[in-house]
Amino acid sequence: MAGKPSIAIVGPGRLGSALARALTRAAYAVTEIVSNSGATARRRATKLARTSGARACTLGKAPLDADVIWFCVPDREIANVAAKLSRSASWTDKMAFHSSGALASDELESLRLRGAAVASVHPLMTFVSGSKPPLHGVPFALEGDVAAVRAARRIVGDLKAKPFLIRKQDKPAYHAWGAFVSPLVIALLATAEQVARTAGVSTNEARKRMLPILKQTLENYATVGAAGALSGPLVRGDAEIVNKHLEVLQKIPEAREVYWALARATMRYLPVGNRKQLETILKTGTSAR
Repeated sequence: MAGKPSIAIVGPGRLGSALARALTRAAYAVTEIVSNSGATARRRATKLARTSGARACTLGKAPLDADVIWFCVPDREIANVAAKLSRSASWTDKMAFHSSGALASDELESLRLRGAAVASVHPLMTFVSGSKPPLHGVPFALEGDVAAVRAARRIVGDLKAKPFLIRKQDKPAYHAWGAFVSPLVIALLATAEQVARTAGVSTNEARKRMLPILKQTLENYATVGAAGALSGPLVRGDAEIVNKHLEVLQKIPEAREVYWALARATMRYLPVGNRKQLETILKTGTSAR
C-alpha cells in the first residue's frame, strides 16, 4: 500500500457516514458502502455511496475488493458480520478495522485467520442524528496487529485526527471514560432538567438557561483544569447549603443519588473546604438534621 489504500465501509450508520465523508475529503477512494438487506439500510447505503463516489452493496453481494474493510456496525454484530464476510472474499494482504470503543481487534479474528491484518480504530467522538461533527483533531484509539495499526495511524493522520495507541486490556476502561464525557453528561443534564422542574422551571426553559453556565464551565475546565474550574458550595465548604440541597432533593430520589455520588467524587478528587463537616453530611447520603 505505497499510495493511499482504497477503503470499503461496512455499515452506513452515523459513524460510517462520518468516516466516509472524511475519507473522501482526504482524497481516499471509498469504493463500497456495504449494508444489510433491510430497506432502510439500503437507502442509507445508496445515499452515502452517491456522495462518496462509491457503490452500494449488501452483505451477501459485496465484492470487498478494497484494500481496507472498515466495520462500522454495532459492537454486538462485529464478530458475526466479519465471520459472514470471511467467506465472501480473499483476505490475504487486506486490512480490516472495526470502530468499537470497548472491544478489541480480536473481534475480527475470523478475518485474521484468513490472512488479514486487523485493528480496532475508535474515534473519541459522539455521533448523533442531525449532527455532523468534523474529525479534525479528534483522538482515535488504535490497537491490533502491527501492520494494521501502522496503516490506521497513517489514515487517521490524513484525516487531521490524532491517533494514539491503547492496550486491548484497557479498552473497557477507555470506553467507560468516553461514557463519562458524553452520554453520562447528557444523563446528568437530563437529571438537572428534573431538578429545574422542582424549582418551577420548565424543561425547555431549563435547557436554554443552563447553556451559558455550561459553556463557561467547559471553557474554565479547558483553561485551568478540574480543580481550577470547581465552584459552588463544596469548594467553599458551605455544609449548610449542601445540607439544604440534600433535603430538597428528597423529592427526586434519582437526582439525590446522583448529587450524593458526585459530591463524594468531588470530596475525593478535588479541593474542598470544611472537609470534616461535609464528610459528616455525605457519609450516609442523608441530611445531618
